[in-house]
Amino acid sequence: MTVVEAPAVPRILIAEGDPWAREMLNELVLDVRCDAQLDVCSDGKQAVELMRGYIPDLVIASRELPGVDGLTLLRGLRLLKRQPPVRFILLSNRNDSASVREAVQLAPTAYLTKPLNIESLRQRLENLLLKDGAQVACEVPALAPGVGLDAFLEKRRELADGGPLYVDVREALTRCRTPAGIDLKRLEQELTDDPHVTAVLIAAANSASQHQGKPQQTLGQALAVLGATQSANLIQGLALKRGAILTDPSLIIQASQVWDVSRRTAGYARILARTLDLDHERCYCAGLLRGLGDLSVIRCLQEWLQAGGVLDDATIAHALDQYAAAFGSALRTRWRIPLELRELIAAVYQYTTGVYTREVLAMNLAGQMGRLGQEDPLEALAKSKSARLLKVNASDLERVRNKLVA
Repeated sequence: MTVVEAPAVPRILIAEGDPWAREMLNELVLDVRCDAQLDVCSDGKQAVELMRGYIPDLVIASRELPGVDGLTLLRGLRLLKRQPPVRFILLSNRNDSASVREAVQLAPTAYLTKPLNIESLRQRLENLLLKDGAQVACEVPALAPGVGLDAFLEKRRELADGGPLYVDVREALTRCRTPAGIDLKRLEQELTDDPHVTAVLIAAANSASQHQGKPQQTLGQALAVLGATQSANLIQGLALKRGAILTDPSLIIQASQVWDVSRRTAGYARILARTLDLDHERCYCAGLLRGLGDLSVIRCLQEWLQAGGVLDDATIAHALDQYAAAFGSALRTRWRIPLELRELIAAVYQYTTGVYTREVLAMNLAGQMGRLGQEDPLEALAKSKSARLLKVNASDLERVRNKLVA
């Protein structure tokens, strides 16, 4: 058996203004070289400051960086006249011949136009960062001595990556590929039950369209703004993240319960909204995202296990009870989920404002229905404040439940 020498650990600089593209590049690099020393920044000035302290083995930078653009970064590195030249992958929105010629004169390792072809980029990274046949394995960092679960979760709250994936996104993308490209309508249908993917695409779409003035609040709207290629890149990036797929049986059971309640809540919200002539897709999305906090905690509990921690059913229940609401709030704020959508998500649990809009009332009613079993009576729910204000009686609620079951 031939032993292949492990390649030297590379130091890599990623400079990308868009936060979702930046995260996808980060995950892609680590998927190829999990041991890479990564510096990630959002503008060219930060990149310049970093390179005053060291010269990276590889730079991946966007031409359209704020502050100092990627082309200027490349030009500065080429003026150093290092041999061999610093490897530099330049990403750009420009594919016109003049822009390409201007960049090619500076001999980038690659000039890739956006939206990126993620598989092509992965192949380039493997060629640059791995020797033939080399494999790099990285262990999950162990817990620091004396760190308890509460301290672990407190630290993770502001940095958590969201929930695990409900949908097998790679299979979903495969089913949506056609000779003409990815069928966006089919992709929406494939992803419609996945809270994490829905939240990420909505957040990314609002980041990409922040100057358009109209927030994107549904999966369909997000896909339309991002387009097929960028949506596919983001989705594939999610699958690369550690913890994206649950492996512990107890956590799978807990996540399945959250997913089931979220899908029921979303379904009831959509039916109620249609009945009341409201925005049914926005209500569906709000219902689906109700469990983001729970799912984010569950994913962090898997990280805890992988790092050497211990869990039992009581500990899992305690963690969800204590941290789910805080994780969900932090995640929605950090991802800048539109405020109107956040208000509807919050209404699933309680009223957050003194103004009871019909959508808020419908979401609160859907949230209560989602937590009920299929055989639970609806008379008490028909007497709730939400039902009374919407003038919905027990028979109406029974019809809603029957439509979801059908």
